[in-house]
Amino acid sequence: MLHVVRHGRTEANASGLLLGRLDPDLDEVGERQAAAVAAAVGPVDRVVSSPLLRTRRTAEAFAVSGAGAVEVDERWIEMDYGEFDGRPVADVEPATWAAWRADLDWAPPGGESHRSLGRRVRAALDDLFEASRTAEVVVVTHVSPIKAALAWTLGVGDEVAWRTFVAPASVMTIGAGPAGPSLRGFNDTSHLSAVR
Repeated sequence: MLHVVRHGRTEANASGLLLGRLDPDLDEVGERQAAAVAAAVGPVDRVVSSPLLRTRRTAEAFAVSGAGAVEVDERWIEMDYGEFDGRPVADVEPATWAAWRADLDWAPPGGESHRSLGRRVRAALDDLFEASRTAEVVVVTHVSPIKAALAWTLGVGDEVAWRTFVAPASVMTIGAGPAGPSLRGFNDTSHLSAVR
């Protein structure tokens, strides 16, 4: 089974900022979320993480359960928001959002497009998928790569990113059927009900 987990909360997330390649740590709530999501998923055989601190710290909660060292894979890093990184979401002009939604090749100035992100995430998933048939694999990553992983799982285009929501410390579960990947769960946050 493949479990794709969003990192726990950071202060920047809680403040409504676009958070791409900036590298803040988890806040106190995020630390509790990391422990809760690791406990909910249970023992795993392998843990893969984005290189950013918020994901590596979340991944460490899984490693404590006996999975061994966290493997860092650059392909799971968050979308590069370029000049938008660290800006409040509300400060991005409506016309910019419209252009972004209308074109998978559009990218923020100095940043990355959805199509580019989708290519790298699909390659990472292709490398992990066979292993997930016989092992419990966790990937700890970010909003945009999770949305790209959903598109890969469902066999749809990356424009699905605009129609989905991914909460901090949520889990997407992907099974390996005879015909390929199958979605078993998405944006599961049931393990966070007691986390404050």
